[in-house]
Amino acid sequence: MTVLDEIYNPRILELAANIPLGRRLEHPLASASAHSKLCGSTVSVDLNMVQDVVTGYGQSVKACLLGQAASSIMARNVIGASADELREVGAVMRDMLKRGGPPPNGKWSDLEVLEPVREFKARHASTLLVFDAVEDAIAQIEAQASSPAADPGRVR
Repeated sequence: MTVLDEIYNPRILELAANIPLGRRLEHPLASASAHSKLCGSTVSVDLNMVQDVVTGYGQSVKACLLGQAASSIMARNVIGASADELREVGAVMRDMLKRGGPPPNGKWSDLEVLEPVREFKARHASTLLVFDAVEDAIAQIEAQASSPAADPGRVR
């Protein structure tokens, strides 16, 4: 089996074919998109949070199999995750791909299936799109919450 066979394995294909939460939210607190100029992949996400915990998530995934698989795993685990948890899993993924670190563990352990991507630097960006978009949306929500114009009575 070649490294390329490891990347496009049956589990990747299964995840890419079954992406949950594929509808955009009607009234998200934040929306963000991430785009790979190299391959043209785009992942757009909508996010709702109460305090720092995700309560609503929607996405549009127009990406390669790797971006689709990462988005599928995100959608399976994002509801109930905290902002810090999501930033941490993104950091672990970047470390895994760019510096050879270990894959995420716990409820995010399915991301291990993307470990062989580290050998293909050109595929890192598309694999990380969903993490970039989610972190952008979290930053928007945090900025809104800390803004002097933020409505303290607004239900989050």
